[in-house]
Amino acid sequence: MTLAAWQKNINKYMVIHGPNMNMLGIREKEHYGIQTLEEINLELEDLAKKEGVELTLHQENEEGKIVQLIHKAYFEKYSGIIINPGAYTHYSIAIRDALVSVNLPAIEVHLSNIYSREEFRHKSVIAPVVMGQISGLGPLGYKLAIQGLKAKGL
Repeated sequence: MTLAAWQKNINKYMVIHGPNMNMLGIREKEHYGIQTLEEINLELEDLAKKEGVELTLHQENEEGKIVQLIHKAYFEKYSGIIINPGAYTHYSIAIRDALVSVNLPAIEVHLSNIYSREEFRHKSVIAPVVMGQISGLGPLGYKLAIQGLKAKGL
């Protein structure tokens, strides 16, 4: 197989961790657990190697930078996006519109169960424009998203 043919067949996913995810292991452990973002990312990288997928990991606190990453995923020909929009889940039309505009398969992930928390967290403006949402399974949600994209042939 030529390098060009191999590159066409590789599954390439972008993981976008949203605002305050850099504070994992410190913030609200009862909701987000004790693992740090670095520990979660190491586990995701290990899984990606086992699954034979290419993974790019990002964490951004700023809405506009998240929008730029979504655009980058399109222009750099990613197969799919795994996004934890954090608090932007509930009101960021900009992130929602960016996901719609690139039309890439995407899965929304939340460490905590957003539906068992405060009422304002029950509404996701992102969920209607992604292929699925995983909520409340902690870091396992990211792993399931990787496996889900791969199982769909993306």
